[in-house]
Formats: sequence, C-alpha cells, structure tokens
Amino acid sequence: MLRRILIANRGEIAVRITRACRELDIETVAVYSEADRESLHVKYADHAYPIGPAPSAQSYLSIDRIIGVAKKSRAEAIHPGYGFLAENAGFAQRCKDEGIVFIGPSSQVIDQMGDKVKARQIMKAAGVPVVPGSDGILNSEQEVLQTAEAVGYPFMLKAVAGGGGKGLRLVRAQREVPSAFRAVRSEAASSFADPRLYVEKFIERPRHVEIQILADKYGRVIHLYDRERSIQRRHQKVLEESPAPGLDDRTRRRIGRIAIQGTRAVGYVGAGTLEFLLDQEKKFYFLEMNTRLQVEHAVTERVVGIDLVKAQIEVAAGGYLPWRQRHITQTGHAIECRIYAEDPENDFMPYPGRIEGLRLPEGMGLRNDCGVYEGAEVPIYYDPMIAKLITWGENRVEAILRMRRALREYQVRGIKTNIAFNQWILRHPRFMSGDFSTSFIDEEYRRISKDEVYPHKEIALASAAIAALHREHERTMGLLTKKANEPSQWRDQGKRDSLRAAGPRRGWKR
Repeated sequence: MLRRILIANRGEIAVRITRACRELDIETVAVYSEADRESLHVKYADHAYPIGPAPSAQSYLSIDRIIGVAKKSRAEAIHPGYGFLAENAGFAQRCKDEGIVFIGPSSQVIDQMGDKVKARQIMKAAGVPVVPGSDGILNSEQEVLQTAEAVGYPFMLKAVAGGGGKGLRLVRAQREVPSAFRAVRSEAASSFADPRLYVEKFIERPRHVEIQILADKYGRVIHLYDRERSIQRRHQKVLEESPAPGLDDRTRRRIGRIAIQGTRAVGYVGAGTLEFLLDQEKKFYFLEMNTRLQVEHAVTERVVGIDLVKAQIEVAAGGYLPWRQRHITQTGHAIECRIYAEDPENDFMPYPGRIEGLRLPEGMGLRNDCGVYEGAEVPIYYDPMIAKLITWGENRVEAILRMRRALREYQVRGIKTNIAFNQWILRHPRFMSGDFSTSFIDEEYRRISKDEVYPHKEIALASAAIAALHREHERTMGLLTKKANEPSQWRDQGKRDSLRAAGPRRGWKR
C-alpha cells in the first residue's frame, strides 16, 4: 500500500480524496496557490506546499512545480482529482518517468480517449455504437460541408480535444457552417491548443447517460451501473442521479456490457466513465470516455456501496478488484446537486467573495462534499463549484423529497449561489415525472419569470437586512464589552503589589 499521496487539485475534491486516504492510513500532501493559502483542503491535509500565483496556469497546471513538490515531500503517488491535469497525458507520462505512481490510466490511454476522433475509431472497431459522423479530422469548411451532406442537418461541430462544454456548436443549416467553423476552430485553438475539428450527427432531445467502470491491472473489468446527467446548462452538468430514470432494465444491462467491451478494447486501468446519448427510441450511442474520477461519482458510491477513490488508490498500488459483476447491485436512488457560487439571476455569472455564514443540512440519507467553511474566500480564478450535496432514498421520489428538504436547510451568506435554482428543478413536473432531455433547462427556464424561481425574494432581502443589523449590533456590543474589560494600569499595579506581599506560590515561577 502507498504511504504518502500528493493531491494535485483543490476544493471539495481534494478534501474528498484526503478523507479516503485517511481511511486507508495514508498521509496526504496538499498543494495550493496564493489564492488558496487558507483553503479547507490545505488545512485538512497532513502536509501542504505552495505552488505559485493564483492563475491556474502558474500553479495547478504547472507540471514542473507539482512534480517538484512531490519529490520534496517524498510523495509516492499523485492523485489528480478531476479538472486541471487529470486528463493530461503529458503529466501522467512525467509521473511515470519520475518514478511516481499516477493514480489513473496510462498516458497512452489518456491520449487516445482525449482525442475524440481516435476514441470514436477505437470504440467503433470494438463494436460499440457511435454517433454517426466524420471518421477523421476535418480541416476546412468544404470538408465540413461534404460531411454534412452525408450525415445530414442538424449536426454538432466539435473540437477533437474539446471538453467542459467548450469547442462545440450546433449547426442547423448550411448557411451556419462558415461562422460555426471559424468560431469552433478559434475556441479549440485558444482553449486546447488544438484546432482540429470533427462532425457528429445531432440527436434531437437525447438523454445523457453514463456508465461507471472499474478495471485493474490483471484484466478484471466491472461496471457500477448508470448515472443520469441530462440536467445540464451550456453542456455543463447541474444535477445527476443514479439509477438513470430514462433506462429500462434491458437497456441498462446491455449498455453495461457494451461499456465493459469498450473498456477492454482500450486496455483501461482504474476508474473511468463511458458517456452515451440515448435517443427517443432508446437507442444509445457512445459519446466519449472520461479517463478520470467524475464530479458525480458520489451518487454511484451511494447506490452500489463502493468507495471509488479507495478503489482507484488500491488499483494504482497494484491491487486487484475484489468484486465480480454479479456482486454489484443498485440499492435505492441517489441524487446530487452541485452548489455553485454564481448568480442565476445574472446569467449564472460567478460570484466570488467571502462566505460570511454557512449552515449545512443534516439528517438521514445526506452527504455533503464541501470544499469551503464559514469565513473562507471563494476566489475568482477557478471553477465556482464550492460543494456537492447528495441525498439517498429507498426510491427516486424519496431521494427528491429529501433533497428538497436539505436544500431548504442549506444556508450560505455573503455570496450568491444556485441553491434556489436547484430547488426549482426538483419541483418541476417534468423533472418529477422523469420526462426530460438535455434541453430541459433551455426549454423550461426561458419560459418562466425569475419570480417563479425565487418566489420569496423580498422576504430573503428583508431577512438579509435584519441579519446585517443583528451582526452590526453584536459587533457594537462586543466593542463595548471589550472596552469595559480592558486592563486598568492602576488596577493591575494593585494586583502585582498584592502578589509580591503574598510571596511565591507553589508551581509559580518568579
């Protein structure tokens, strides 16, 4: 077993990994930028080292600095979490070259699956159904137009190295091709330093379903069933759940077998996720493979009872998976809401600042993966997600009702969050019925006034004003109390004279 692991990340996922390491009796090393000096993940780890200025390019994305800290701290392994360097093939290879265990798949697998065209080709050859599209790279508008004639409109124009909702455009007509080509190519070059593009047929009103897999170095591969992640905004997920309500049992079993088939084809080791689109006829198509831990891994952990982070660590240390597929079952239903420091009333703009008050919900069936604390600063430099709230129930309805209750208890003062927006989703009839697709937020959120999402806005503002007055009153009273208790020069002199007269006491030093 490994003895010391460096966590090359920040926020709630760094805290989550540290907890798993503690349960395995492994020491942790945190790294932090100047903006994160007082962050929770720094306070929680056994050791912590600075790695540079606030911008991620000079800190969390600096391979040289992170490797340098790993050597200095004598860390035997590095866990990349998700985001930052988690799917960077060069980083995985550098770890191997330096004799440091990379907790994740090999650099070759990361490179193959990070290239969306290569991934499509590998999966197609393995018998995994893929979305109809181009079989190779498209280098010009003319090539895009020719492919569009074969695939048909509408289609998605995508960056080969894309991810995180960047580097893709929906093209519904031929006249949109030139502008879409220029926009995606430019965004791909600036965001991923890779301008290559390809085309996929656009599937109308799809469900977005993914399969969690685990694989060891000895050829054993299992899947941990499915997650629904169709509730998304600008291709970024907002709410996830497991099991996926859009799957019947027959489709669930088949997509699981297909996921194992694709995982074996690429020679994968560790925890990973295969993403699929499910059309209205229940046909599914491979979308991409994430070669890392997913943000929503907690809902899978809750319904199958397996700690994915511990499994990652044990596999990376050379262990084998102790489970067979027949051992894996889903129990109950779990839902995860991402808590973002953002302003839904202002086009979901990030809302950095100081958390003046924080009250986390409690009770049966709740899990909080939180990366902040009362008094912490939410910096502007990174992703605005500050926490994840997970609820579990015997069935989907109980999990939803429990999440509604938990969100009502969740209080964050000093910054704005998307808590009320999550509540709106959970109360929407379409969500409750399970009748939704990836366009749910786009279709429903535009139709309503913000007062429907925030029906008690005036009450909230009044409550905030009262709380501010209360804090000011407490501060004033505190100052008066402090002044009344300030030491008096004459009173202290009298105490010293009395002590001298009484002489030395036992255990005192003069």
